[in-house]
Amino acid sequence: MHAFDFIDAAPHGVIAAAPVPSVAWVAPFALLLLAIAALPLMKATHHWWERNRNKLLVGLVLGLLTLAHYQTRGFGVAVHGDDLAHAMRSAGYTLEESHEHLVTPPGAAATLGALGNALLEYVPFIVLLFSLYCVAGGIAVRGDIPAHPGTNTTLLALGGVLASGIGTTGASMLLIRPVLQINSERRLVVHTVIFFILIVSNAGGCLLPTGDPPLFIGYLRGVPFFWTLNLWREWAFMLAALLAVYYVWDRLMWRRETPRALAADEAIRQRIRVIGKINFVWLAAIVAAVATLDPSKPFLKTGWTPPLLLREGVQLVIVGISFLTTPQGLRRANRFNFTAIGEVAALFIGIFITMQVPLEILQARGGELHLTHAYHFFWGTGLLSSLLDNAPTYAVFFQTANALTHDSGEGILPLMNGQFIREDLLRAISLGAVFMGANTYIGNGPNFMVKSIAESHGVKMPGFVAYMLYSMAILLPLFVLVTLLFL
Repeated sequence: MHAFDFIDAAPHGVIAAAPVPSVAWVAPFALLLLAIAALPLMKATHHWWERNRNKLLVGLVLGLLTLAHYQTRGFGVAVHGDDLAHAMRSAGYTLEESHEHLVTPPGAAATLGALGNALLEYVPFIVLLFSLYCVAGGIAVRGDIPAHPGTNTTLLALGGVLASGIGTTGASMLLIRPVLQINSERRLVVHTVIFFILIVSNAGGCLLPTGDPPLFIGYLRGVPFFWTLNLWREWAFMLAALLAVYYVWDRLMWRRETPRALAADEAIRQRIRVIGKINFVWLAAIVAAVATLDPSKPFLKTGWTPPLLLREGVQLVIVGISFLTTPQGLRRANRFNFTAIGEVAALFIGIFITMQVPLEILQARGGELHLTHAYHFFWGTGLLSSLLDNAPTYAVFFQTANALTHDSGEGILPLMNGQFIREDLLRAISLGAVFMGANTYIGNGPNFMVKSIAESHGVKMPGFVAYMLYSMAILLPLFVLVTLLFL
């Protein structure tokens, strides 16, 4: 059968174009993720990969290969929500009305359709991360107090709470330098940075879509903004368990410190001050904009629907206001720059383009994977999030779960784009992506950033495998408990 010979009768918004792409066309996506995992670790490519322009080059080359596939095959993909449907119709595309499918023959229109579908998720994704990163960069925490186990545990707990609101990236960038400064007189600091990654850079971010990139992907695909608050029990369990383990561990390390190190730590006391507090207002404004300016539904039930990209425009305006209202020189003192967020932007443009093919395959054939129970999705999403980045992994398993959901009913969550998804599977995918992104340095964007900042402060961080041994020893028992208690 040839491309677009039929469109399956399927629920509103489900991919159903034929034929399914060949698995061979997943190669650009797999190669890009392999590059992200391997090139930073290889001596021959380590320094070359450090430049964001080289990351962008790799992503664009592989993205062009994917677009070449659509140039020759054609484009058949679900329209995720009314905003995208309206945008495509405005651009002159023809949609299959009953199921909202965009189906175009091979050629430029098909290529632009695939590219447009990728960009309509990439732009909101990167604008949110950029906004949180920039505004959080205008907050500085100054001071130095004794690095007692109770002090460090409190700081990590604060980061775990903040992570859902200002994002794991924002919370990590806000608190990692104060934590390192407070612990600068101590010799045994590696474990503190590791637990910082586990708690602040990962587990703390599962209560809101602004907390962690994979959850924002879910929001863009129709998950209600406040649905993730339903994960509060799992969030509280993970934070409480990790903080308890950390406190015991740090107390043991504190007792092993030399008397000289402890005396130096006690001798330096500077009151903790937060500078640039106005930016907490702008962070709250960003969260409010994301929650209310959704182009797929009316604004605060007023009947007015925000136009496409207004939400992103408002976030960028808030960033501008933040730069204008932040005390002069504060970001420079914070050593703020755009390198880290530039790295995310460079990598994810390629990811969003190349993942169009695997998403289409999984939507059509997800049932053949025989993933039926919530714990299948928790461990499947989590293990891949450990080895790949957790945002595209979430998207892949979300698509698989969506393909398994064919009707509304008990235990089925209506999505804002008119589709449905089994709520137990969505819960498992969300928890797997957020929690297990901590398993390796490459599982979540902030992990490598925290490692780099710690090393710049003289902390000798473990290598890729050594870090994984730490994380597995700490996290695997907790993941088993999450499975038994919540899934």
